Amino acid sequence: MKPNPQLETFMAPYNSKIQGLAMELRDFITGLVPEANELIWDNYNAVALAYSKSEQLKDAFCHMALYTHHINFGFNRGAELTYTPMKLNGKGKLIRHISVKDLRSFPEQDIKKMIWEAVGISEKRNGELKTKQGIPKSIVMSISEKKVRPSSKT
Repeated sequence: MKPNPQLETFMAPYNSKIQGLAMELRDFITGLVPEANELIWDNYNAVALAYSKSEQLKDAFCHMALYTHHINFGFNRGAELTYTPMKLNGKGKLIRHISVKDLRSFPEQDIKKMIWEAVGISEKRNGELKTKQGIPKSIVMSISEKKVRPSSKT
């Protein structure tokens, strides 16, 4: 699936390292679950991307949020995961994440297993999910008028 053309614009304030890392993580997720839709928010304090087999956030199994020096890679129902070989951050009822600064330290094999479990949790809660017309899409969900973004691309 090609990214929504607006995604590049949303990521433009971030340095090339964060932009590249975001695209590599995006490729990792869409390669693993190619039928997933990409839901994009250009939020006040971060660009956020969620991955769902439907077009609704409630069905998302994982997400990422871009910040100045790292990306939070998370699971929408991370508190329900049974396979968690690394410490996941988050104190809320559901969402858990790890901070990713580069792919060298990204625990790809463990995250793959966690994504598949997260997909299963989503499908168990919501039934087998299918994208409309069976074609995954990259969809802009909202654009915040006011934003806090990196002041320089360092």
